[in-house]
This record gives sequence, structure tokens and C-alpha cells, in this order.
Amino acid sequence: MPGPGNILSNVVLSQLEEHAPFGGVVPEIAARAHVEAVDAIVETALAEAGVPPETLDAIAATAGPGLVGGLMVGLTTAKALALAWDKPLVAINHLEAHALTARLTAGVSFPFLLLLISGGHCQLLGVEGAGQFQLYGTTIDDAVGEGFDKVAKLMSLPYPGGPNVERMAKQGDPDRYALPRPMTGRAGADFSFSGLKTAVRQWARQPEFRPSDRADLAASFQAAVIAILRDRLHAAMRMFRSAKPRDIDPVLVISGGVAANTAIRSALTQAAADAGFRTVLPSASLCTDNAAMVAWAGLERTQLGLFDSLSTAPRARWPLASLSAG
Repeated sequence: MPGPGNILSNVVLSQLEEHAPFGGVVPEIAARAHVEAVDAIVETALAEAGVPPETLDAIAATAGPGLVGGLMVGLTTAKALALAWDKPLVAINHLEAHALTARLTAGVSFPFLLLLISGGHCQLLGVEGAGQFQLYGTTIDDAVGEGFDKVAKLMSLPYPGGPNVERMAKQGDPDRYALPRPMTGRAGADFSFSGLKTAVRQWARQPEFRPSDRADLAASFQAAVIAILRDRLHAAMRMFRSAKPRDIDPVLVISGGVAANTAIRSALTQAAADAGFRTVLPSASLCTDNAAMVAWAGLERTQLGLFDSLSTAPRARWPLASLSAG
């Protein structure tokens, strides 16, 4: 069942306005907003989809990784619905949901190479099946999306930082500032963005740095990120090819919130093509966290009979490598 699937409803509630004054997500505000909105969202989703509860096969909800307050609200609601409607529960790792989105949108077959880039994660993985992941590389410090957000704060750009850095970068000179490319050229496919972020901070705090310089610094930062991602991707593509039969169609899937960045999408698509990989990118709206990807991951695990106990607890940390297809 590789897909593609048909999305009947995908209700997304944005909390950007609530968190913008603080320059980032405040866990207590996020959890309270979840409590206030979740019942109405469930009702809206069922109405939009035109699906009576009794016809559902299972109830899927994100159980981690992430902020425990919000996870508790969603997972507890899912447990209540599963109990009330006598349906099995599927507790979803939201990183796996990102990983499987390309099967929802494009019917990608296993195995494939995944670059997962988001605010909290930066990983290169071989995806063998639901719950079956081989880690090729991960960040040893900051995630790439976290780097974008911190750079935005350094340059006094509004929240959310990533899209604003991208917009400003379009107006700047990517060659003006000499910024480091940590880990490039090294063995393996691990990432590092902390030193790059520190270098941006040093430039931004120079007495002569002016608001008019921000576009050039944003462009230079984004160019450095792309260079790091391209280098690490090439290493992972070599590892993926060496571990797989030569007759498979090599596919690169890029997912996660940072995959919505058009400059990154374009550069990595070209890098993959140069290495003989076909690239699949979900639409920008399905790269960021959303309900449809969680539902699809629930569908894939339901097909395999992988259900979870109502005693399942939310997890702030939940590495993909710890999953098992049973």
C-alpha cells in the first residue's frame, strides 16, 4: 500500500499569533491552546471528511517527540475517542509521519533515502518500511531549522524566523560574508550548525553592522546551510547506494518544515539529480507538521497490525531508530 492517498480533511490550527510576541513557542501557551481547540477540530475534521466514527479503522495521534504538554492533550484525546468508539489506538512518532508523507503524496516505494530537516531535527536515513530506519547521519548539535530561527532572532526578524530569513536572503549577496561549513568533507554524514550560527552572531554584533546588511548576512547564512546539506547528502547517497541492490530506482525524499524553503529544495533536487537520484518533495503545506501525515502513518501501521496500548505515554524524545515494525 504505497499510496498515494486521498486527503479528506486536514485541519491545521496555527498558533503563530499567540507565540510571536515571545519569539518562539511557549510550552504552556501551546498546551492551553491545544486544550481549547482540540474538540472543535475533531468535529470539524469528521464533518469535512464526511466519515462517521463507526466507519473508522483506528485512531492515530502523535505521541512524540516534542513538547510534552501539547502531546499529552492530543494523545489523551485520541485515547478517549478510541475508548468511546471501540477503536484501536496508533501512537505515532511524528518523525516517521514526516518520513512517510512522500508515500501519501506520491506513492513512493520502499526503500528510499530520507533527508529530514526541521526545527528540531536534521537526519539522513534509509527508510526500509514503516518502523524500519537506518540512520546515516544526524546533527551533533543544533538542527538546521533551529539555526534559521536563531539567526532570525540575531537579526531582529519576526517569528517565525525561518521563512523570514529565506525572504530576506532573496534580496542579499550570498558571497559577501565568509561563513564556515562545519563537517563538510568529513567521513560519515553527520551535521553541525552551531559553529555557523556562532559566526553569524559575531558578524551581527559588529559595531559597523547595519540593518541594511541583514539581507547579505541572511543570504550568506542560507548559502552555507545549502553547502552543508549538499555535502552531507552526497555522503549519504553513497552509503545508500552501497547498501542497496543496483537495480532499485534510487529516490531521495526531503521532508520536514525546512523542506518548504524553496532555495534548499531547488539546490538539493539538483544535487540529487547529479548523483542519479529522483527527488520527491511533499508540498510545502505537508512539509510542516500537519494532521494528514499523522493519519497516513497511522494507516500504514494499521495495515501492519501495529497498534498501541491505551497506557502509552507521550515522549519528549523518541529516536526513529528505536521504532520497530514488530
